[in-house]
Amino acid sequence: MPSPRVLVVAGTHGNEINAPWLLEQWQQQPQLIQTHGCEALAVIGNPDAYAKGCRYIDRDLNRSFQPDLLHQVGLGRITSSKVDLEVQRAFDLVSRYGPEGIEACGFVIDLHSTTSSMGSSLVVYGRRPADLALAALVQGRLGLPVYLHEADQAQQGFLVESWPCGLVIEVGPVPQMVRHHKILTQTRLALEAVFEGCSDVLAGRARYPRQLVVHRHLGSLDLPRSSSGSPDAFVHPQRQGSDWQPMRRGDPLFQKADGSCVAYEGADGHVPLFINEAAYAEKAIALSLTLRESWPLSFEWTEALQAQLSAGRSVVEDLIHSSPVCSNLDLCLSGG
Repeated sequence: MPSPRVLVVAGTHGNEINAPWLLEQWQQQPQLIQTHGCEALAVIGNPDAYAKGCRYIDRDLNRSFQPDLLHQVGLGRITSSKVDLEVQRAFDLVSRYGPEGIEACGFVIDLHSTTSSMGSSLVVYGRRPADLALAALVQGRLGLPVYLHEADQAQQGFLVESWPCGLVIEVGPVPQMVRHHKILTQTRLALEAVFEGCSDVLAGRARYPRQLVVHRHLGSLDLPRSSSGSPDAFVHPQRQGSDWQPMRRGDPLFQKADGSCVAYEGADGHVPLFINEAAYAEKAIALSLTLRESWPLSFEWTEALQAQLSAGRSVVEDLIHSSPVCSNLDLCLSGG
């Protein structure tokens, strides 16, 4: 039976090494991850950064998928010598695996790890119905919290937005450049839950929860800074590691060198995420604020996911044997 084709991306950030290692092992031992009949194509998102053990070379790949920017590259309006490496990589990934690519995929799963205490979680960008339905299926299976990122003009151009349906799997805490058995296991389980959910929808046996619980993005907070622009405080010990825990006005938020506390001054009930994420220091983000909301499951969501899966079906090919080369940059896998 034709199967949906899912692009699995690891190493979008080159210093997040757990998911790339998992996919490399998966290539050698396909039985390690059960795809439940889905056709999976796995790629290293930023192979150059991964080889050097750094987050990126020229710019953040996961902020390089702005449609206007990729359109300019496609038209040749930006000369190759002036195109950032990650922008070119984004263009190449969409050209090859995007909806109109030579190996078109209807779905994408972007695998990440974080230094923050996020546990296993999903990230959804915007409110695309198929994304919400898929997130609901995974949440129903594993109970994973969902971070809904939207309406932030400072953060745009995310990878999954270039595909008709996509989720980010985010697992932590783990230091950059460290492989950890718990992170590997949690990543694998979440990925398998996505495959299982897709299979169940096509087989007509999907069991959705009655509601989807999301943590809707409100904005981000930076550390207090001195007049010179350098950090004037650090995340308060009571706040460190408390991702997903709601705050109240007056709670300790930051602490200065003399031990004095900078209190949280926002509304009660806001939930901090990605607290003290190492990679976000350059973006002047100490944490993101969210609001927990419960959304009733929508028929529009489930119909959109069903339609996308049906449209995205393709004849299963033995990609490992049919592809001329399966390198450490692009790993080719066929679901079983």
